[in-house]
Amino acid sequence: MQRDTLVFDLINQELERQRHGIELIASENFTSLQVIQAMGSVLTNKYAEGYPGRRYYAGCEIVDQTEQLAIDRLKQIFNVEYANVQPHSGAQANAAIALAVLQPGDTTLGLDLSMGGHLTHGSPVNYSGKLYNAQFYGVVKETGLIDYEMLESKARSLKPKLIICGASAYSRDWDYKRIRAVADEVGALVWADIAHPAGLIAKGLLNSPFEHCHFVSSTTHKTLRGPRGGVIMLGKDFENPFGLTDNKGNVRMMSSLIDLAVFPGIQGGPLEHVIAAKAVAFGEILTDEFLVYQQQVQKNAQAMAKAFMAKEYHLISGGTDNHLMLIDLRNKNISGKKAEQALVKADITANKNMVPFDDKSAFITSGIRFGVPAITTRGLVEGDMQFVVDAIDRVLMNADNEAEIAAVKKQVNDFMTQFKLYPEL
Repeated sequence: MQRDTLVFDLINQELERQRHGIELIASENFTSLQVIQAMGSVLTNKYAEGYPGRRYYAGCEIVDQTEQLAIDRLKQIFNVEYANVQPHSGAQANAAIALAVLQPGDTTLGLDLSMGGHLTHGSPVNYSGKLYNAQFYGVVKETGLIDYEMLESKARSLKPKLIICGASAYSRDWDYKRIRAVADEVGALVWADIAHPAGLIAKGLLNSPFEHCHFVSSTTHKTLRGPRGGVIMLGKDFENPFGLTDNKGNVRMMSSLIDLAVFPGIQGGPLEHVIAAKAVAFGEILTDEFLVYQQQVQKNAQAMAKAFMAKEYHLISGGTDNHLMLIDLRNKNISGKKAEQALVKADITANKNMVPFDDKSAFITSGIRFGVPAITTRGLVEGDMQFVVDAIDRVLMNADNEAEIAAVKKQVNDFMTQFKLYPEL
């Protein structure tokens, strides 16, 4: 069979892009080479509908072991009773939880997308906003912090079936205990989406949701530094309080309903090559080296935030507890869209993002989001954050000056040569 040089040439171009640039998208990271090798393995050939020991296809004896290894390692990481490692993405993990818990028209209460929430937490353009009666809480305008009083007030008046906590652009920790208290008061379930801070939570650097939240979902490719995918966890399994049943009318434990929601509810055969790569990443997370990495993530984020504030950039909430920060650019007279486009020309990758109470559309935005997991994996430390911020500031203050941006690009490329990425490839 002839080698597809067109595709592999493009893959090599992407490798060079990753090597030469500064990757600041908070949702991205660089996996280890062994994660890539597992994901590109012959396990992609195996179809395995069902769960370990309960498959609809023969020949699953080996993939049963890799999937069970992923499950066991994930349970050990977070000290939980139940884990499902089959969701193809965080969005599908979230869809499975909704399918297991909700009926069309049920009321949910989540963080507004425009305030830093997530598409799958009730946005009207997403299934979560189309199928369910999605209601929202926000942040305090003056502080940028979660408005827990609004959350509590809305919970008491709306009596939602499900309260959702978690965000895609919120830089502070969460008070899960306070959310659970009001949920118990109104008879709601609590779901935490920890896709962004999961790695920090795994190593005890941020509050754990598992004591207070009924369901926890996450992606595996952000701070967990694994392949792209999703997972669902229960700190403790429980008999569902709403008398929820399977399609035969049988009351089940919540773990069974989650399993049924993932397969056959929203997915067919699991991606066993990706699950094997998840197992590899979970093994890495269990090491002491991963704790050191997550500590460096926090140090880098805080050093970056400090450097931005020294240049009078407006950070929402005034800083960060986790791996990311959201910046309101209105005092710099540049939109998020223009900032993103200018930075890309300098091989600095970040994403435009709405800020709370934004006066621009989601396609333009007033803000930009930066995250440090990927550059921390590359080996950058807090002392390097000043160079990164200086480069960003120079681009944004000269967004229409192509020569200046080209000069920054050369500096960025030269700077990043010292941080090797996949030298074996």
